[in-house]
Amino acid sequence: MPLALCMHSYNCRATLLNSAMETLDSAVSTPSRTSDSKPQTSSPLPPSVLRLWRPAAQRNLRNQWSQLVSCKNRWFSASSVGRSHATALVNFHLSQRYMPDMKLGVLSDMPDIKKRACLKLFKRQELQRSKLVLSYKDMVGIVSDMINVSRSMKCFFKGSNNSPLLQFSYNSADQSDSGEGGEGGGIPVFTFYSITSHEKFAEELIQMFSLELCLKRLLVLEFMSIGYDTSAVKQLHWSTQLYDEEFKDLRDCNLYCEETHGPVPPRLRDGKSDIDALRFDNQPNPEVLQLGE
Repeated sequence: MPLALCMHSYNCRATLLNSAMETLDSAVSTPSRTSDSKPQTSSPLPPSVLRLWRPAAQRNLRNQWSQLVSCKNRWFSASSVGRSHATALVNFHLSQRYMPDMKLGVLSDMPDIKKRACLKLFKRQELQRSKLVLSYKDMVGIVSDMINVSRSMKCFFKGSNNSPLLQFSYNSADQSDSGEGGEGGGIPVFTFYSITSHEKFAEELIQMFSLELCLKRLLVLEFMSIGYDTSAVKQLHWSTQLYDEEFKDLRDCNLYCEETHGPVPPRLRDGKSDIDALRFDNQPNPEVLQLGE
């Protein structure tokens, strides 16, 4: 996939994510009617417990959605930082390419001035390459945090139905023997939406970020290949681990394929992927790099 096409896909998906999260922000900030909502399914919890369970579940859901919004903000911040590092990487690489033809005026009399300048530019490019990988690592951690948040949306009744003190917990290990599973028997928490519905919404949202993360990994590899040593020993592949324990982090995000022993590749709309055919050893010409900026 050419670098320009990757950037176009990135911009389109980023626009879609912004629209989705703006809708989420407005939904979270708008209170829902719950006073006249009636249980639509039977619950193993008695009505007296349910009356106290629903406010506790509502508080927990608000907190979890707020954390997801916070993760979204962290995501776009890390994405912006990563793009700045990628731009700087390209600029330093172009400066190295143009250095032999540059006219330095009186500085030309200094011995090996162009050689030393190229070495300094190379070191700066390497620094930006490392920072770009760190930005990608931050985004992997953000997706992992989103998954953990989505798994904390249930509200469990803690104790027994006959206890005078009713307590609720967001940890499944604290649930009682009532068998309600932290979902209140599937009754609506906000208007018509149960906890299961909220979990599905969160799952769909996280899936969008996961797909975007796969595309960003592809972009990182493309940027890393610019000016990279293309010898057989250091050849970049899709299965190249970009930082220590990256594959462990991708497993936590369900983005590591045990069958192929590598990260899940970005997929097209039809679900297909030709990632195995991609090569990260071609060096784009300066015109392509300038167009990509």
